[in-house]
Amino acid sequence: MSAQTTIVAPSLLSADFLHLEQAIRMVNESEADWLHIDVMDGVFVPNISFGFPILEAIRPIIQKPLDVHLMIVEPTKFVREFAALGVDTMNVHYEVSPHLHRSIGAIKSAGMKAAVTLNPHTPVELLSDVLDDLDMVLLMSVNPGFGGQKFIPRTVDKVRRLKAMIQERGLHTLIEVDGGVNASTGALLVEAGADALVAGSYVFSHPDPKAAIHSLKELSRP
Repeated sequence: MSAQTTIVAPSLLSADFLHLEQAIRMVNESEADWLHIDVMDGVFVPNISFGFPILEAIRPIIQKPLDVHLMIVEPTKFVREFAALGVDTMNVHYEVSPHLHRSIGAIKSAGMKAAVTLNPHTPVELLSDVLDDLDMVLLMSVNPGFGGQKFIPRTVDKVRRLKAMIQERGLHTLIEVDGGVNASTGALLVEAGADALVAGSYVFSHPDPKAAIHSLKELSRP
């Protein structure tokens, strides 16, 4: 079985907000597979980011599939709005989802792929009863809320454990990792079993963002 290239999802949170159009067009022209959008409410995480007015304004120029990460309380309330924006994958946090199975069902019923995000302290084993229903699991390798944080090394072992759970069940659930991702940490994560890498600061602070995306893209996965 031939190796596959890594799925790369640049995070718009790290772009220059004064030039979002320029950043999005760069991603459109790059080897990136998805565009990662972080939505924060200042409640679940200590920061506020993009809201619907911004997303609606930039949506017409986005050419990559939208991978939206909701760092908000009660994310299921907004399923219809994100589906209407043409979101491909909707990520909701385990930590704010008391009725997680219902949330996953609502996302899928709206025509989106369902993903669950885990904070650094949340064990992957807690997904045992919903793993079969998921298209993807997003593992945070930093504490959510701010870009540019240092990678948490034990995330690599967390990827391995999750990969083992997926393979034992014969599933095709993707593993995505977000936080402190660069060429070095990305290589460790892909070797451990990660399928998709979210990269913010590494891409948008790089002298050549397209080259940074390429360096992640060429990391091969089994």
